[in-house]
Amino acid sequence: MSKKIQFFDTTLRDGEQTIGVNFSIEEKVAIAKQLENWGVDVIEAGFPVASKGDFEAVSAVAKAVKKAQVTGLARARKGDIDACVEATKDAANKQIHVFIATSPIHRHDKLNMNKEQVIDAITDSVSYAHQFFDIVEFSPEDATRTEPDFLVESIQAAIDAGATVINIPDTVGYTNPEEFAKLFDNLRENIPMFDEITFSVHCHDDLGMAVANSLQSIKSGATRIEGTINGIGERAGNAALEEVAAAMYVRKDYYDATNNIDMSETKKTSDMISHFSEMPVPHNKAVVGANAFAHESGIHQDGMLKNPQTYEILTPEVVGANKTTLPLGKLSGSHAVMQKLNQMGYKVDREDMKRIFPRFKNVADNTAIVSEAQLREIMKKVNEVIA
Repeated sequence: MSKKIQFFDTTLRDGEQTIGVNFSIEEKVAIAKQLENWGVDVIEAGFPVASKGDFEAVSAVAKAVKKAQVTGLARARKGDIDACVEATKDAANKQIHVFIATSPIHRHDKLNMNKEQVIDAITDSVSYAHQFFDIVEFSPEDATRTEPDFLVESIQAAIDAGATVINIPDTVGYTNPEEFAKLFDNLRENIPMFDEITFSVHCHDDLGMAVANSLQSIKSGATRIEGTINGIGERAGNAALEEVAAAMYVRKDYYDATNNIDMSETKKTSDMISHFSEMPVPHNKAVVGANAFAHESGIHQDGMLKNPQTYEILTPEVVGANKTTLPLGKLSGSHAVMQKLNQMGYKVDREDMKRIFPRFKNVADNTAIVSEAQLREIMKKVNEVIA
């Protein structure tokens, strides 16, 4: 039986940590509602203790969202937890996300704490949070650079204190799929309640591995994926959730897992984040980029015209994008040019293309994309020669 994967979106929290991004409260509410439409299970609405504005935004999202769980982020401190309690009090469904760093470099250089102090902080904060929330998520920050035995000890302490979700953050995008699988193998072997706990992952993209690591975690035992829309976030960003969703959709055979994502809302969700964040989506971006369903190469265009599945494993309709396009450029073949001319109202066959295509190539060699106006000019000159 297929397992169910939860989607945890942190666009409003980690995504807003992108340099230059600052969502208004109204924008955060609109984004949260669209994330709910898309099918997200958990929305991390912010870091309530960080500022008055963040607190108010989490409160507003908590009131607006009806189905998804709303969570706030909290350091392993009572004041942070209290802020989350107050900010999410009106949520129909809620949880809390408590974290503390566990790696040697973070313990020594950032926290100035030893292992025993970190374990005590985990126990105290998680048990305190559990008084107010049925669902407590705990994150050992920088988990992928934490000693394997201490990672197990930290996670077990959180579970013993009442954590029901354990998130494994690849905080600096350090790991790779093979190492991530080994990390999960170690947890499965040493955490007695592994199968009773929801394991989540939060992968950063510093080495371009966030989506790959997230997908590997599904095979390794995770049942929750954290990330952002369009992969925005701190430094090089987070796992792009739309890419995770698309991979699960296309490769159902491999991942053998389901989710609640409505794929037809994907492009709309991406466009909203791009607009509010003022961050254009790169044209070559997977799934939602302008070129994701565009084909210029003649070989590709010919294949697409014969059977779209030759070069598209995902159709634009699935993600709510515009239809496939075959832009005409210097690499285009005569088949695509002929089809375009016939769409424009010209009655052109392969024999006609022997005269038309050389003129097209001359124009295409000197321009990026051949426009309809240029095609009409080409046809005008061809007809003049024939006349």
